[in-house]
Amino acid sequence: MTKTILITGAAGGIGRASVALFAEKGWRVIGVDRNEFGEDFPKNGLFIQSDIARPEDMESIFEKAKAFTDSLDALVNNAALQVAKPLVETTVDEWDAVMAANLRSVFLGVKLAHPLLKAGNGGAIVNVSSVHAVQTSANIAAYAASKGGLLALTRAMAIEFAPENIRVNAVLPGAVDTPMLRAGLGRGHVGGGDVQERLDNLARKTVNGRVGTPAEIAHAIYFLADNEQSSFMTGQAMIVDGGATARLSTE
Repeated sequence: MTKTILITGAAGGIGRASVALFAEKGWRVIGVDRNEFGEDFPKNGLFIQSDIARPEDMESIFEKAKAFTDSLDALVNNAALQVAKPLVETTVDEWDAVMAANLRSVFLGVKLAHPLLKAGNGGAIVNVSSVHAVQTSANIAAYAASKGGLLALTRAMAIEFAPENIRVNAVLPGAVDTPMLRAGLGRGHVGGGDVQERLDNLARKTVNGRVGTPAEIAHAIYFLADNEQSSFMTGQAMIVDGGATARLSTE
């Protein structure tokens, strides 16, 4: 029986790697992103260009999903928006935009996906949070708050959905080489120089001594989505950060 998954933020770094991995493992993929994906979306899947931060768009995403499939085996809430600036310079509109994209979209997406997950006798929800939910840095407060909120939401949903055999877990990626990471390197937390120099500085701060790849996060998402591998896990936050949060900041 072919499994079906819906992945938001499908055209980004981690999203694109996840689409490729699940397709390779034989899953049918529904991808959602406000940007175009390009020609190489899996042929047996469905790509929906839409903005998950808009409630009316979410309704139409799941109408299209229901027309495509009778049930969902997994939902990956991966889409996110990052505003990197000091808290006192962050506007109300910017704060609200981050919360709408990173937190409200998950609440609404799960609500709308719930009948499809139930129809398949349960399944898995994987929320892509961030290490910023547990350890953060300057000038990224709205993003950190949204990702921290996502962990509390993950626990709450895990409790509510357990009777329906729906598991809910979160992945917390550390520094991963994605367009979002590269765009955020201007915060100055890893020094100056060109992009490569900043990436190298960031790599040195991890225990592994390197930045992660989107494929490595995709494998963690796959582990949590796959009922054979993680059937006894729910309500958990899994950190995948090359050991960065293991080291004392005073070291």
